[in-house]
Amino acid sequence: MLAQEQAAYTEQADFCVRRLLMVWTRRHILSLSDFSFVEYALVLQTAGSFQQVLARPNRKVPTLQGRIIVNLFFEPSTRTRSSFELAAKALSADVVNFSPSTSSLTKGETIFDTTRTYLAMGMDIVVVRHSLSGVPQSIAQDLEQLGSPVSVINAGDGQHEHPTQGLLDLFTLCALLDPHDPRPELLAGKKIAIVGDILHSRVARSNLWSLVTCGADVHLAGPPTLLPAEFAQFGVTLHHRLEPALAGADFVMTLRLQKERMGDYLLPSLREYHRLYGITREKLAHCRPEVRVLHPGPVNRGVELSSDLLDDPRLSLVSQQVASGVAVRMALLYLLGGGR
Repeated sequence: MLAQEQAAYTEQADFCVRRLLMVWTRRHILSLSDFSFVEYALVLQTAGSFQQVLARPNRKVPTLQGRIIVNLFFEPSTRTRSSFELAAKALSADVVNFSPSTSSLTKGETIFDTTRTYLAMGMDIVVVRHSLSGVPQSIAQDLEQLGSPVSVINAGDGQHEHPTQGLLDLFTLCALLDPHDPRPELLAGKKIAIVGDILHSRVARSNLWSLVTCGADVHLAGPPTLLPAEFAQFGVTLHHRLEPALAGADFVMTLRLQKERMGDYLLPSLREYHRLYGITREKLAHCRPEVRVLHPGPVNRGVELSSDLLDDPRLSLVSQQVASGVAVRMALLYLLGGGR
């Protein structure tokens, strides 16, 4: 029975590959700023298929068997790194996890030297996370100058973007609205409030690109020090008070308040922030009755979200976001790996 299921999946996957390759031409995933509506639709459709695969007893498929995926994480990560590793292994790829503390970077090797070392070892896709903006783009440019066909995925760079987080958030929302056919047009006209440290958030930037492109009515809320006027250029509405942003919202996405920034005197205190912008059950009364709450994690409990709200499966989509991450990253590895 297992062999029959595997054969049926392979046949379906081959058909999908042939159809998707007619429109999927992207080599790298560095930003969502230039993603098209069609590309969003393809990612959601593909992730939906892999979500079904992950629900089976046998959660592995041979799609990328023999391919080498390198997780080049220069910045600490739990969710993103583990999600990419699980996604690659579910596709039967070989995975190499890079650790900067035990690498030759401590001996003076450059980031480009490190990438070229893995290139010589035969890597096919490299997933890059770095605390400085632009590093994944620089690695992609270096690989292209070398004539390499290796694809680069940005897993978060500085305050620039976190495109795979934006895509998994998009999938989480659309899969909730239609579990059988998640598609971007489901978000047209939906009011989505994004609350918190917008200024320093790469997650916010990626979500702004994707949600606006898909037709959502996006409202940003946060203190003036963390929500500068320049964000209006995304075509969204800015609020320095929470209530107008929440009024009639279908979804509320809270962002991590980066405690390491508190030395910049951007906020008087965490307690004051929670009082004004922390999401609680009482504040959700301003939203639509069926409102759901998201957070990319990690969560500062009692600061961005009250603990009881975070742990309530009737309201919180945080667990679904984590689960969606594996399916979406499988889809991206699949599209890039098959696109060549």
